[in-house]
Amino acid sequence: PVSAGTKRNRSDGKKPPLRHSLFRVNSRNDRSGNPLDDVPGSPRARASTYTHVHDAVMYNLSEAERSKHDKSVPMGVIGLRNLGNTCFINSSLQCLSATIPLTDYFLGYDYRSEINKDNFLGTGGELVVAYAELMKKMWLGSNSVVDPSTFKQQLSTFAPQFSGYHQHDSQELLSYLLDGIHEDLNRVKTRPYIEDKDCDGTKDEQDAIDAWKNYLRRNKSLVVDLFQGQLRNTCKCLVCGHMNIRFEPFMYLSLPISDQAKSLDDCIDLYLHEETLTGADQWYCEKCKKHVDATKKSDLWILPPILIVHLKRFKYNEYGKVGSKNDQSISYPVSQWDLKQYVQNERG
Repeated sequence: PVSAGTKRNRSDGKKPPLRHSLFRVNSRNDRSGNPLDDVPGSPRARASTYTHVHDAVMYNLSEAERSKHDKSVPMGVIGLRNLGNTCFINSSLQCLSATIPLTDYFLGYDYRSEINKDNFLGTGGELVVAYAELMKKMWLGSNSVVDPSTFKQQLSTFAPQFSGYHQHDSQELLSYLLDGIHEDLNRVKTRPYIEDKDCDGTKDEQDAIDAWKNYLRRNKSLVVDLFQGQLRNTCKCLVCGHMNIRFEPFMYLSLPISDQAKSLDDCIDLYLHEETLTGADQWYCEKCKKHVDATKKSDLWILPPILIVHLKRFKYNEYGKVGSKNDQSISYPVSQWDLKQYVQNERG
């Protein structure tokens, strides 16, 4: 699910009151509950700069644009026509549409000025323009149902795996789409070569900041600002005790499910559980100079302003093909999911 703000309702034709446009996972306090607004380069600091975008949207939508909309229905409450088995696209698009900071950006900001047409990893701006035009139809159009055919055709041009009308995984589509939007809007024109740094755990705070700064030297976009956080990944040799730590960005959490899991917190516990690497999964220890049994653990270091969670419901066989599906019911909060107990960074 994508955490999102509430829909805007302009049915009275008046400018709605300004409000903070971000729904955040509650992780921006230290252990004593004090706010962490001064974290250098933190997602919280990055997200706060987008409040002005929401303000601009509220003030700059013209009366002409408002008059197009059916005033009996809140803006943005729009159906998407199903094109065969394309509910995976529609569900992902509805989630992103309801993510207010992202939609604000495309409705009220000059996003075209940030298109990076020289980025060989992007689409020259074609994908992001197609997405922006779809958002305008959904939020500013006069129809109660929108046909996403044009967007799907553009998507299929750059991602042929989504061509046709077969069913696909929503998370796969969402991941590709956000990656594509990021690359199309990446403000970094020339990416420097930066080697990953292996850390030893003696100065995690500074190492994490340095890793994030290096990441931003290659990746800067709205998608990074809103959806990306940081993990601390640790491997430890069970022979000599050598430990390797890396601080790495993430855009979504793919959480495992067990038959005993009942809630998202249970799934988080499974995700953060330390695992042992043995057999074919042994880790190469640079100190032992060979593959050895080791432990591996991921920790949440900094959470993004908007956290995307993916539940890993499918099991795969030894050949990598999808096997059975876990239909276990998982409960989740609709607001104020408190994750500060899981965040290892004292500063948020």
